[in-house]
Formats: sequence, structure tokens, C-alpha cells
Amino acid sequence: MRDQQNTLRAVILTGLFAALIYIGIWTLRIPIPAMVGRPFIHFGNTLTVTAILFLGKRNGMLAGIIGLGGFDILNGYIAVSWLTMLEVIVVALIISGLFKAMGYVDSQRNIMILAIAAGSTKLVTSYLASIIEALMVGTSFKTAAVAAFFSLPATVINSISTAICVPLLYFMIKKIYTLMQQRRGL
Repeated sequence: MRDQQNTLRAVILTGLFAALIYIGIWTLRIPIPAMVGRPFIHFGNTLTVTAILFLGKRNGMLAGIIGLGGFDILNGYIAVSWLTMLEVIVVALIISGLFKAMGYVDSQRNIMILAIAAGSTKLVTSYLASIIEALMVGTSFKTAAVAAFFSLPATVINSISTAICVPLLYFMIKKIYTLMQQRRGL
């Protein structure tokens, strides 16, 4: 699938993943009190990483930007939606680079490593985004850095769920996609 970025199938799957990402956030949101922002536990990051692995860097990144960014824009987070979209780009670049370095071998081990790397990357990008968010409202840097640190619990939970759920989802979707391809060939 990664090779066919401009086919109708790729466009449809990108849109489908974007919708799944949006719905994955919209249907399950558990707010967590924080000093910076209004974080919540959700499956949007897990679905975004799965999209990046399945669709490739460009289309997976587009699905994540549309799904996560669209959610932010439509649900009261418009002022920081650009940070969310930037985080998707960083995660997509890192995960795609690692996957390329692995020769695109999607063994269970490699996908688990990529899922852990994605969760770790998201932890760092969310911390930095929270600092920027605090600075946007006039907080001093030192206060912003401390407040951002104490606002990480939701991100930690989301990162752990990403590391656990991405391998499960990736291989489930791959199996379904392979079965569909086989049936089309019959």
C-alpha cells in the first residue's frame, strides 16, 4: 500500500483513516485535569500511528492532520490545532524514518519498536507543545516548563496505549486488507 500514494484506493483509505481518527477521539474522551490546556485520554494518536505505518508517511500524515487537526478545529481547540498538526508531522517523519531504516520489514518486533518510538515521540512533542501553549497565554518559560510537565499524565496514558494498541491494530488491519486483496484476485 505504501507505494501507491496517488491511487483512488490510497485517497479513499486516507479519508477513511482520517474519519476513524476523528471518531476515535470523539467517541472516547476522558478528560484529565492539567495545569496547561485541556488534555484527555483518546485513541487518536494510536490510529494516527497505525495510519502512518499502513499508508506511508505522506498519506498517514495527511490522515492524522485531518483527523486530529480537524477534531481540534471543530471542538474548541482551534487556537492550538496547529500544534497538534505539527506533532503529527514530527511523529510521521520519525516513525517513517525508522521504518525505512528497518527496510519496511513489518515484523512484530519492528512494529512494536515503532509503536514504542511513536509513544515516546508523542510524549516529547506534547510536552513541548504544552510549553508553547503556556507561553502563548503569557506564562514565563520556567513556569511553562513546570506546568507542562505536570500536565503530562494524559499524554503518558495515550503514549502507553499507543505502544500497546498500534501493533494489535496494524496486524489486524493488514490481515483484513490482505484478505480483501486475495478475494479481489479470485
